[in-house]
Amino acid sequence: MGGFLRSKLEIPDREHALPGRAEPMPVPFSHFVNGRPLKGPYPPGCERAIFGLGCFWGAERLFWQAPGVWVTAVGYSGGFTPNPTYEEVCSGLTGHAEVVLVVTDPAPAPYERLLKLFWESHNPTEGMRQGNDIGTQYRSLVLTFSQAQKEAAERTRATYQRALDAEGFGRITTEIAAAPAFYFAEPQHQQYLAKNPFGYCGLEGTGVACPAPSR
Repeated sequence: MGGFLRSKLEIPDREHALPGRAEPMPVPFSHFVNGRPLKGPYPPGCERAIFGLGCFWGAERLFWQAPGVWVTAVGYSGGFTPNPTYEEVCSGLTGHAEVVLVVTDPAPAPYERLLKLFWESHNPTEGMRQGNDIGTQYRSLVLTFSQAQKEAAERTRATYQRALDAEGFGRITTEIAAAPAFYFAEPQHQQYLAKNPFGYCGLEGTGVACPAPSR
């Protein structure tokens, strides 16, 4: 395996990550689909969640269509480089994954329902890839904002592993970690598939249902 491909499949350490920049990415004020503010303020009682499940274009559409979701945005998280560009993330030298920030009203959209959607909408056993999309930025990732979210993510991961085992799939490689900084992606990536309805969507689940509660 060549050095370039190895670098795409290995998360760099902080010392060797790209330096990034202090200036945040400018993004549109409002969501292209529902007109709500991308950066807030969010309504009282709303909760945040972050998921990485491959290319963030299709992943974001999946969540903005879900009941109870107030707003979504795409960005980069899980790595080291502050305020990275898309090209930097794709180089594999930032440690970041392509992720979706999901802001919800937890009454109609409890966190475990979002987790069920997450698990069923991609293949969480593929490591540093999703299908033909190869690299650390496409890894499966759940970044949590509370102990309750962490416990729910770990509980549903174990439940889904049993369901996958029964169908002959391998081990889940999804990383579950406390949410670090979230960096908004460039304007053209926000709600990309609403602006480009025939654009690329790499989402492809395993076809195995996750028995997580759907209350």
